This record gives sequence, C-alpha cells and structure tokens, in this order.
Amino acid sequence: QVRLVESGGGTVQAGTSLRVSCVVSGRTISGYAMGWFRQAPGQSRDFVAAISSSGASSYYTDSVKGRFTISRNDADNTVYLQMNNLMPEDTAVYYCAAVLPEGHSTWHPWFDFASWGQGTQVTVSS
Repeated sequence: QVRLVESGGGTVQAGTSLRVSCVVSGRTISGYAMGWFRQAPGQSRDFVAAISSSGASSYYTDSVKGRFTISRNDADNTVYLQMNNLMPEDTAVYYCAAVLPEGHSTWHPWFDFASWGQGTQVTVSS
C-alpha cells in the first residue's frame, strides 16, 4: 500500500519560514512528477507547486511564486516545500501527491499513484 505522510507544519508568525516534507512509502517517486496542494477551512483543495520527474522544472501558483520552493530527494523518496515570507493567507492544511499536468498552468493529483495523506497544518499569524 502506498502512503504519503506529510510533516513539518506548525504555527508561525507572518514573515517567517517553514519547510514541510512528504515521505512516500510503498512506491518509488522516481519517474513521477510530484506536487503540493493546500486546503484552507471551508475552501477547496488547490494546487500550490509541482516538480517534474527529473527535478529540473518546477511550477507554482501565482500567489506563492518567489516565496515557495519545491524540491525532491528520490533517494529518500521525499518531497519538500520550503515556504518563506509566510503570510496569514498561506494558512491551510498542506498535502502532497503525484501529479499530472492540467493545461499550461496547473496540475492535478494522480490518484492511481496514491490517495491523499493526512496533510500537515500550517498556521500563519499576523
């Protein structure tokens, strides 16, 4: 069974940084694009960032460009999201997933790889 386990969330002040991690077990991430999504209370789960299978290319939703960086370590089967200059509007539960491209600007989760994990809560106070 493939599992995605997100961790590293917490409560931080606006303007600070946080790195969340996603450890995948049961299947290698090598060869798959991976991504991060987030869901704020009462809102839909939205795309945040994606990284290509090679790690050479990354993609971000406009609101996090220049502040967030996605990376991957295939040897550790782990995907990271470094979040800098956090803002209160970044408050959400963050989830990782294998992803497929949707059009030219976003990605959607690929559930043939794995279902959602439990997510990790990020709370940014002003």
